[in-house]
Amino acid sequence: MTETSPERLHALDAVRGFALLLGVAFHATLSFLPGPQAWIVMDEQRSPAMAITFFTLHMFRMTVFFLIAGFFARMLLERRGLKGFALDRLKRIVAPLAIFWPLALTGIISVLVWVTVDTLGALPKDPPKGPAFTPTDFPLTHLWFLWVLLVFYVGALILRGLGRLVDRQGVIGQMLDPVVRALVRWSVGPIVLAIPVGLAFFLTAKWIPWAGIPTPDQSLIPNAIAATAYGLAFGFGWLIQRQAGLVTAFARHWLTHLVAAVILTVIGLYMLPEESIGATFDDNWVRAAYCVIYPLAIWSWAFGLIGAAVRFLSRHSPVRRYLADASYWIYIVHLPILMALQVAIRDVPLPWFAKFGLVVVGTMAPALVTYELLVRHSFVGRLLNGRRVPWRAKPQTQVQEGIA
Repeated sequence: MTETSPERLHALDAVRGFALLLGVAFHATLSFLPGPQAWIVMDEQRSPAMAITFFTLHMFRMTVFFLIAGFFARMLLERRGLKGFALDRLKRIVAPLAIFWPLALTGIISVLVWVTVDTLGALPKDPPKGPAFTPTDFPLTHLWFLWVLLVFYVGALILRGLGRLVDRQGVIGQMLDPVVRALVRWSVGPIVLAIPVGLAFFLTAKWIPWAGIPTPDQSLIPNAIAATAYGLAFGFGWLIQRQAGLVTAFARHWLTHLVAAVILTVIGLYMLPEESIGATFDDNWVRAAYCVIYPLAIWSWAFGLIGAAVRFLSRHSPVRRYLADASYWIYIVHLPILMALQVAIRDVPLPWFAKFGLVVVGTMAPALVTYELLVRHSFVGRLLNGRRVPWRAKPQTQVQEGIA
């Protein structure tokens, strides 16, 4: 079955925008992490609280995003057909990636040059070797999620085509529907979905526990853990969309899932190596236990946050709608601005929490202003959000076709 209502799913809109906007806070923590150099610039003020924030945000943010991405991808495909889906994704995903990736990379390199000169007094005569721009060495920057979305779209369409060839009556889908329904409606969903992710962690020889799912931003081929975790989330969202109204069932156990998520996150933090953020496990039993705890926490957060949104944020809100629309642009442009601010204030004699707030607000403010003045009412808004909002737009019902 397919969700056919023309009304926007405001709860999912809110969570999707929330996940992208949290990227600003997540990247802002990086210059304040205790321990050795972990980012392009490290502030003179560090805090364990920033490490905890970094750890927690990275745990759930992109898994939630890709689950919603899979849901909306199938919705768009059912509404527009294969040709319409492909054209929409070319315009809304491929074009922004092609346009903004070189601009983002240029901005990041510019900040890197600035901080290098500021620190050393000049550029080194023998600079480190740059990326090779090969499939296995490609700097996708923070826009890696757009590339991974394209990979998942192609994979989903191939599987869908093969499924229709071997199963013309849709028997496989009909068999999967009650399984997916049970996972969403009952408390076992996070446990079952955590198993493949835990195995991916366990079977990968080296990974950094503090960093959780390794970000696939340095290669066109996603690493095994990210491909498993985010691919599973995308596929699960795709399957949820087959059943009209099933997303509302997330609200049934939202509080239970959030409580479990907090407890599991605390346990995971307790298990982490204490010597540095880049350390790995020495004890294989602790490593194995962490491979159970961390994926359970991921999916408990995902179920809990989506459930809470469905429970409390299902009605229209002009502010949430605006931020959801703006979140795509904000995420695209935020990183060079944020990094420049981190460099500018790294030696300012202020406490870490004040500087963290300055970085977040100082990034969000110009991103929101440029969204309103340059994006929302222009052809760029049509490119990113599927529509250009007139300056004096009347309230109207919109068919939901977000970036995810």
